[in-house]
Amino acid sequence: MGQKALRILGIVLGNAIFALGLSAFSIPNHFLVGGATGLARSVEHFFGLNVSLTVGAINVVMFILGFWFLGKQFALTTIISSVIFPFLLSWMQAMEGLQNLTGDRLLAALFGGMLAGLGIGLVMRLGGSTGGMDIPPLILNRKFRIPIAAAMYCFDVGILLSQMIFSNTEEILYGIMSVMLTSIVLNQVLLFGNGNVQVLIISREYEKINEAIQKDLDRGSTYLPIQTGHEKLEQKAVLCVLPNREMSHLNHFVKEIDPKAFIIINGVREVRGRGFTLDKHLS
Repeated sequence: MGQKALRILGIVLGNAIFALGLSAFSIPNHFLVGGATGLARSVEHFFGLNVSLTVGAINVVMFILGFWFLGKQFALTTIISSVIFPFLLSWMQAMEGLQNLTGDRLLAALFGGMLAGLGIGLVMRLGGSTGGMDIPPLILNRKFRIPIAAAMYCFDVGILLSQMIFSNTEEILYGIMSVMLTSIVLNQVLLFGNGNVQVLIISREYEKINEAIQKDLDRGSTYLPIQTGHEKLEQKAVLCVLPNREMSHLNHFVKEIDPKAFIIINGVREVRGRGFTLDKHLS
């Protein structure tokens, strides 16, 4: 199976997980939810329209707007979710067994939030988009330079507030907890497997350490001019970024070269460039 087919399969799986979290836990317990589904819940309450049909209509409208304002390439990344998600949501809502998985609303809020975050995160990690209410912030950013994060928060707050009108206190509190958990899990899924560390090494043997990093670890490095605080020596520090799994090898090389070396290690959330997002052998 080709990479493109696996990517499509992964996006479908992500939408299925997202739909499961909503249909089995969030919607049956009337929790607040964000995005197109949250907007559809408000439409259902005030106008009596089916949630999955409303989500489908919203996705179609947003897909057209995305195609018009953001271009064909963006539209192609959203079309799978725009079509498959409303179908999966409708199908799962029709399954009676999914509507009574648990009578514990705390468990429902936890699992609803976790599954939503996992599903959305998987779709985004594969380069897809869940479509729906993700698109207006992108358009506002393209046309008016409004920050995407700020616009998304405004839309989400508005959608959550629209549901608070007809929700009781427990539904509101559980819903807020579920939405927050969705954000946490989403962030972890996007960062999973990308753990890198930034290492700053201060040693008189900086040239040998730099050579070991480049030849033995096959990693890039940078010299930073420094002056030591105690002896006032002018020398260089070695800065490099590498995956967590290679940290033990670096420690081994540094200890062999200079057991007294001073090493500062920081976690890195994201790294872009040659050796990470680009082929390290590019000229």
